Amino acid sequence: MASTPISTGAPQLAPVPFDPEIAPILEAMAAQESPKMTRETLPFMRGGGPAFPDAAAVAEQFGVRTRDLVIPGPAGSPAIEITVFSPVAPASDALPVLVNFHGGGMIVGHRTWEHGRVADLVARHGVVGVNVEYRLAPEDPYPAGVEDNYAATAWVAEHAAELGADPHTLIVMGGSAGGAFAAAVSLMARDRGGPAIAGQLLLCPMLDNTNSTPASLQYDGIGTWQREANLLAWECVLGADLAFSTDAPAYAAPSRATSLADLPPAFIEVGAAEMFRDEDTDYARRIWAVGGEAELHVWAGGFHGFDMYATESEITRAALASRDSWLRRVIGTGAGANGGAA
Repeated sequence: MASTPISTGAPQLAPVPFDPEIAPILEAMAAQESPKMTRETLPFMRGGGPAFPDAAAVAEQFGVRTRDLVIPGPAGSPAIEITVFSPVAPASDALPVLVNFHGGGMIVGHRTWEHGRVADLVARHGVVGVNVEYRLAPEDPYPAGVEDNYAATAWVAEHAAELGADPHTLIVMGGSAGGAFAAAVSLMARDRGGPAIAGQLLLCPMLDNTNSTPASLQYDGIGTWQREANLLAWECVLGADLAFSTDAPAYAAPSRATSLADLPPAFIEVGAAEMFRDEDTDYARRIWAVGGEAELHVWAGGFHGFDMYATESEITRAALASRDSWLRRVIGTGAGANGGAA
């Protein structure tokens, strides 16, 4: 029988208020007329939005180098496109490497959306950054996307020397759906015996397919990523029978993992005013419960993806500083290779 998300027939739970500095951004977005996200509008959603600069323009902006590569995909699957950013004057021949998976609910998005995030980290931390393109649902449902991202991570580890990277200081990262993929790749690497992962940087990760937490109900119809879009995303990824089921595979929805033991250190960040708040805090709690390492930041008043929408806000400055601190402690980066402070 098809799984069903928790009913929203009861009165909506009162949401946690948005940070007053960034709330006007949501008000401006709500005033814009845009179509709802449905299977029919997905092509528009994928092609709409602001025009993002290409990798060369981003590399010039941040003073780093870039190159696009095509690497083998999972067995029997199409090749994978990746973009590699690296310092102009690397501090060594084997730098820490960050492998990034873009957001978009596993149904929209493109790696170019996050070239700026990756290039910025490369410039300030003196690392190599790899931005991965993966297949999207519903055209390519689970396990296509996660297998692409695992294959890309394994390739980076195996070819680290060619990239000027150290495979022993490899961190997987991503926001929203990308955070889910980073968590899932960490689980896969543990279960499959590699590659070695030094840390997982999970930014407001999309972990729980059941849509049953208080937070998932509080942000029904408000915020940037709303309940309706999340329900659609899980249906596209898992199909009707498993979309909201506790029987869903853990490599699709990491909250379904029976054990979170023996995972790499995790940095988990989420806004207090978004629908992923409860599933993300629970993921950190479960890591601690088995003696694992997790650093959790819940930003008061933060909506989903606030750092991307409110780049100059105080909450974003604090969040970026916390990420930088964790990165320095996990992979030992100091001053950026191009002279910037890490």
